[in-house]
Amino acid sequence: MEERFVLKEEFIKQAQEISRGAELLPGGVKELAIKLQKSKESGIPIRVKLGMDPTRPDLHLGHTVVMKKLKKFQELGHTIVLLVGGATAMVGDPSGKSETRPALTKEQVEENAKTYFEQMSKVLDTSKAEVVNNADWLHPMQLTDLLKLASNVTVAQMMTRDDFAKRYAEGKPISIHEFFYPLMQAYDSVAIDADIELGGTDQRFNVLLGREIQTAYGKPNPQMVMLLPLIEGTDGVVKMSKTYPEHCISLTDSAKDMYGKVMSIPDTLIVKYYSLLTDISDAELKTVEERLKTENPRNIKMELAYTITRQYNSEEETKKAQDEFVNVVQNKGIPEDIETYEIKEEKNILDLLVELKFVTSKGEAKRLIAGGGVKINNEKISDTAFVVKQPSEPVVLQAGKRKYMRLK
Repeated sequence: MEERFVLKEEFIKQAQEISRGAELLPGGVKELAIKLQKSKESGIPIRVKLGMDPTRPDLHLGHTVVMKKLKKFQELGHTIVLLVGGATAMVGDPSGKSETRPALTKEQVEENAKTYFEQMSKVLDTSKAEVVNNADWLHPMQLTDLLKLASNVTVAQMMTRDDFAKRYAEGKPISIHEFFYPLMQAYDSVAIDADIELGGTDQRFNVLLGREIQTAYGKPNPQMVMLLPLIEGTDGVVKMSKTYPEHCISLTDSAKDMYGKVMSIPDTLIVKYYSLLTDISDAELKTVEERLKTENPRNIKMELAYTITRQYNSEEETKKAQDEFVNVVQNKGIPEDIETYEIKEEKNILDLLVELKFVTSKGEAKRLIAGGGVKINNEKISDTAFVVKQPSEPVVLQAGKRKYMRLK
């Protein structure tokens, strides 16, 4: 007679801690707890998959939401499979996009991927992770293999995706090759025998399709799915993305920029940032929520900014960043160590901001000026046609709250 399975409390607690803020499908916390317990009792680690398309070379705080979950699985002894989308990145993920994404070349993919693991090592131990590239099994596929894969999904299923449905309704083109992206990502779960796949909520269709394709290829217990919320950028509106660099907090940002950017988030994001971007406990999170009812949110936000910045920088750099923020923003001072730039000829303010790398484009510069974020000697520049002339004596150009340059 088969022994009755008894779920232990310790694994329920583990599952609750790992999945805080996440959506688990199917079965929720209980199903994850069962997987954790069975893994422990059998001695076979759970295989946890994270797919990454190296479409851009930098990672930002939004990416760490998923990476922190991976770290918790890793600390419990499970196998982290970091899957580089060498093949899928050359197609381009259509998730959440209103138009066809441009495909990347093999060289672009490889170049971007180089920096990924160095940045990820700030969160988890990449040396102990299993690193694979889906180009290894997707590129050698024959036409018959692709037809077999494609036969498992109908066009009607594909059109249930919000982005495809919206584009079709608006009469915008959908290329056939875009249908292959979710199929390829789903087949990755077959190739690496994933037990759990992590992804943002915008990946719901893709990761759930992985369960269907695993079943079609004979896996008796298809993967669970853990969906993590997308985190808003510093404007509190659009999701954090390198598409909007002015609202993005990159892992490659200096301690000064990272601290200042966290301080610029709206107060409504304090709890969410604490919950998803730090290792705060549930009890400590409740304390933060209570304090926000009576205290000045700025004080709590400073603690948050310090905590997040310290995770990716040294104690000395973080302390210096906080001190400078207090001096520059709260005390209306000017940083002591700003660089000097020599104006050799008249320059349009947009060109100058791009040249100094204060912004990445003229479009970003225009938005910054429109928001009153560009000043010379503390006087706002409101005209995008403004010309910066050679000053008779040094002046200070300010862009946003954290970027300064002394012009001479």
